[in-house]
Amino acid sequence: MNDLLLAVNGTLMRGLELNPNLLAVGATFVREAKTAACYRIWSINDRHPAMMRFREGGVDVALELWCVPPAGLASVLSREPAGLAIGKVKLSDGEEVLGVLGEAFLCEGQREITSYGGWRAYTAATKR
Repeated sequence: MNDLLLAVNGTLMRGLELNPNLLAVGATFVREAKTAACYRIWSINDRHPAMMRFREGGVDVALELWCVPPAGLASVLSREPAGLAIGKVKLSDGEEVLGVLGEAFLCEGQREITSYGGWRAYTAATKR
């Protein structure tokens, strides 16, 4: 079976805390990308983001695309924080790929960071 294209928008990205989980299963970086402008993103206790799709009020969120062997996807997902799941993510070019999304309960009471456009921009701005 062919590798799966996986969109990641948080700590699985290159150089971040959980990126070794992708590397350990033989995943390879493909390119940086953006979602379609229908997503919102929250900081979950400033540890990782959670992204959700909406009909209105979303932005394009910066992310990375990775090729992941199908057998490795379960391993990567099992190491993700609770409340994150795999779903379909619509990219800015209209393509839909698998990606990491947050469940609604996870975002309740958390800081919305949609205006930053992504996790890296948010963490860079809050380090100042």
